[in-house]
Amino acid sequence: MPSLEELISKAKLLQSEGHSPAQIADELCLSTETVTWLLTQPKGGEIPKDVHIDWTTVSTYAPLLSDLAMMMLKRFLYNAEGAGGESLLPETEIPDAVVGIDLSGVPLATIVAVEEGLKLAIYHPAKYSRGATPIGSLSANFSGVAGQRVIIIDDAITTGGTLHEVVQYLKQHGAAPLAIWVIFDKRGIREVDGVPVHSLFRISRL
Repeated sequence: MPSLEELISKAKLLQSEGHSPAQIADELCLSTETVTWLLTQPKGGEIPKDVHIDWTTVSTYAPLLSDLAMMMLKRFLYNAEGAGGESLLPETEIPDAVVGIDLSGVPLATIVAVEEGLKLAIYHPAKYSRGATPIGSLSANFSGVAGQRVIIIDDAITTGGTLHEVVQYLKQHGAAPLAIWVIFDKRGIREVDGVPVHSLFRISRL
């Protein structure tokens, strides 16, 4: 696990390369509040309570990343199986598309979409917007979501804010979010605006 000094150095390096605090937060799997503290370290300021996750030993190798995406898919399918192994998913719960949240959710969503023959949509969170009024958006180069039953995929839940944003966006644009899949849940969140969360790992502070 990196020391605090190493995290500060990484955050400042990313900042020097032009990354915004929100982008740095995604890169380091930290909250924006924690990244702001790392970059400024105000005197007398209390260190935010957060958990850093470094999963680069998996994410830098495509075969391992594929295995992880398959674990996410199998966890969802196992939950929907009966005692005899048959799927208990009603027709209305079978997804048409996956929505990968930029940045780390995109490769995971792509792998799942290929495996299941689903459409692929990509969501750019509002925190990446450079407009005067930041808003989230879907990439026009990939699938739309109107009338689609969708699975939302990201790497981690840090505060839950981005997932709330994407769920609301999808509903407003005619999609039916069925579930949220993440690798790491740092908040113990069971659902976001009525959409169930399926995580591979739930992190608890003792």
